[in-house]
Amino acid sequence: MRKPVVAVVGRPNVGKSTIFNRIIGDRLAIVEDKPGVTRDRIYSSAEWLNTEFNVIDTGGIDLGDEPLLKQMRQQAEIAIDEADVIIFMVNGREGITAADEEVAQILFRSKKPVVLAVNKIDNPERMSEVYEFYGLGFGEPVAISGAHGLGLGDMLDEVIKHFPKEDVDDYDESTIKFSLIGRPNVGKSSLVNAIVGKERAIVSDIAGTTRDAIDASFTRDGQEYVIIDTAGMRKKGKVYESTEKYSVLRALKAIDRSDVVLVVLNAEEGIIEQDKKIAGYAHEAGRAVVIVVNKWDAIEKDDKTLRDFEQKIRDHFLFLDYAPILFVSAQTKQRLHTLLPMIDTVAENHAMRVRTNVLNDVVMDAVMMNPTPTDKGRRLKINYVTQVATRPPTFVLFVNDPELLHFSYKRFIDNRIREAFGFKGTPIRIIARRKNE
Repeated sequence: MRKPVVAVVGRPNVGKSTIFNRIIGDRLAIVEDKPGVTRDRIYSSAEWLNTEFNVIDTGGIDLGDEPLLKQMRQQAEIAIDEADVIIFMVNGREGITAADEEVAQILFRSKKPVVLAVNKIDNPERMSEVYEFYGLGFGEPVAISGAHGLGLGDMLDEVIKHFPKEDVDDYDESTIKFSLIGRPNVGKSSLVNAIVGKERAIVSDIAGTTRDAIDASFTRDGQEYVIIDTAGMRKKGKVYESTEKYSVLRALKAIDRSDVVLVVLNAEEGIIEQDKKIAGYAHEAGRAVVIVVNKWDAIEKDDKTLRDFEQKIRDHFLFLDYAPILFVSAQTKQRLHTLLPMIDTVAENHAMRVRTNVLNDVVMDAVMMNPTPTDKGRRLKINYVTQVATRPPTFVLFVNDPELLHFSYKRFIDNRIREAFGFKGTPIRIIARRKNE
């Protein structure tokens, strides 16, 4: 199921990033159990009134040396393309500026739902400053204060009113849905064509020639699959070629609907920071992951090349230590036959459920081998363990005090569970709760 997308748009210095952080709450403050997840981002997940959605902070889209006005237009263009609803932010202390009117015209022509948020209205005495913004033509403005967290509930109430009706995938439960994500020009469309066996996607050497998730269904050896691909020509001259960060935004919708995500790397270009950002979202979304190194035929190799490249991947993607790595070539079909069996394996592990008595035996044996930690004289006690969810497998440890479960010991339990049951290719979640909760 695809989450709705909300974009925060406006000229510089109106407080977009502050509101972005307010909307997503403490999600970025969560300490990842495994190192290596990049934290600087322009997107995240959020929730309001039990409704989950993705948020884009266009203020974080750096377009380099482009003139400011052109940057604003391009950022608004990204929001128009990606968002279901747009939060248009203005500065209540400064009134309507020419830059506000420029952004307003772009958004007005988009026909997308727009919620106008007037920021920096810190007390009721400033409410009169809001009325001027009716002139922008987006209906009743919502007064907010990013600094003090005022009015955000009213703003989000308006936002979720405009969300599209729930989009439910009409696929059988046994169908495996997988997507290919990666920065431009790693060969995603070529891989789709090679897997499906026909020239379904448009393939080009120009980075960024595909857009929008389109499904391709096929059956192999009795198993039904759906590839959620970002396929279709992009208009020349658009902003998408101007920033690699767009490839992250484009991947969000496909990841949300996938059981398995193939993180595609380019063997010729190696690994860059953008690869980690894209993979990080798949990990945090709890999807099964396979790392696919494409264009393996294009590099010179000796007996150490594969081992060295694999070690480099492990060093860069510490948070994906559970993900298998495949080296393939879409062009020569080298090792492509290994892709679908691996997708089957990680999808099965992603949906695996472990019997409670067996799970408790494994965890209690692990505790006997490595006793629980203490803090200020108090020792963590694990009373009981149970699996509460699949996709990804999620386990609850009932303990005397969740604060005593240090991340290093949680990682130890994670490793023992993996040793006992496998879970190759899928993240697992471990949650600590008090015994009586």
